[in-house]
Amino acid sequence: QVQLVESGGGLVEPGGSLTLSCDASGFIYNNYRMGWYRQAPGKQRELVASISGTGSTNYADSVKGRFTISRDNVKNMLYLQMNSLKPEDSARYYCNAESSIYDYWGQGTQVTVSS
Repeated sequence: QVQLVESGGGLVEPGGSLTLSCDASGFIYNNYRMGWYRQAPGKQRELVASISGTGSTNYADSVKGRFTISRDNVKNMLYLQMNSLKPEDSARYYCNAESSIYDYWGQGTQVTVSS
């Protein structure tokens, strides 16, 4: 059974930091490109960052230089280090696993940036 379980969200002040984690199981982790997406109320889900099995990364322009995606292919974990958070980063963040055939999603974790 495929599972993607996100954790690490919460309430943080502008300028603060959070680290999101995604615990993956039930599939061959190294074969999947992993990503973080986010969706704010009334907006479409958007890609935040992704990372291939070999470590190649891709970031949305809005988070470049502030967010860092990483993965642990031994522990089957995905991370998103978020620094210099802004109110516009507030959203529900989802972990995604994508291959040429399959596309899996977690339930998400809420991030709220507010003073």
